[in-house]
Amino acid sequence: MYIGIDIGGTKCAVVRGDHNGIAQKIRFDTTDVESTIANIFAAVESLLPAVAIGISCGGPLDETRGVIMSPPNLPGWDNIPITQMLSERFGIPAYLCNDANACALAEWKFGAGRGCRNMIFLTFGTGLGAGIILDGRLYSGTNGMAGEVGHIRLSDDGPVGFGKRGSFEGFCSGGGIAQLGRAYARRELENGTPLDWAKNDEEISEITTKLLAELASGGDTHALAIFSESAKRLGMGLSILIDILNPERIVIGSVYQRCEALFYDEMMRVIGREALADSLSVCRILPAELGDGIGDLAALTVAMKGES
Repeated sequence: MYIGIDIGGTKCAVVRGDHNGIAQKIRFDTTDVESTIANIFAAVESLLPAVAIGISCGGPLDETRGVIMSPPNLPGWDNIPITQMLSERFGIPAYLCNDANACALAEWKFGAGRGCRNMIFLTFGTGLGAGIILDGRLYSGTNGMAGEVGHIRLSDDGPVGFGKRGSFEGFCSGGGIAQLGRAYARRELENGTPLDWAKNDEEISEITTKLLAELASGGDTHALAIFSESAKRLGMGLSILIDILNPERIVIGSVYQRCEALFYDEMMRVIGREALADSLSVCRILPAELGDGIGDLAALTVAMKGES
């Protein structure tokens, strides 16, 4: 059996399981560093025995040394040698992986990537990151920075993501789509044609991707136009990845997984125009299968990978 630890900005989960899935699970809030680590240790203690521990966490990380290095969603987690701490405490090996890579491993082993050798997983959540499986192995790059596709600039202007205006993450993330919606609504307000659901600055400031998805699913033409812009940029970004990496499958999580119908046609129209035909002919683009439980399986899969 293996133990997986999913460290998130608001919640943590510690699970025990194997290749058949999760057998036990403990959840608790992420609070200050000291208290959260104490809760992680207590949960691991209660789930032993196990042969290895896997940790999934947002970056930046030093995966080789097993150090969490000040992730923006984990204030105070500055240079925490988490794998050393766990290994010394429990006497079993521990492995650390960024959450995009860990989720890629989980979808590859348990989800929409099963059975393929070349796969890209896109998070498409609050931000946009990628985990890359090449020739049946996770590709992390020279210093663990492979897969930061959200930083690719798709336009000179546009919503900000990954600290860059017009980036892939700016157009294709939960945060980015909300920015697109607010900019669209503000233009309509300034033109004297305010939207029914964004009639003033206060309502505009409260626009979320969830609201836009609900409106678009209900047929609102303005919300559909906002999603169409994101879908267009998604097609542009995926075309780059298809041409460079020639994957069998691209698996997309979170916002795309929940709203595939709002993206698919426009995304594929752009990909059909932009990507190499031979590369596109062998690539399937699929929503992630593991849903909200992906983080738990991702951490567990890190432990399995480490011991393989």
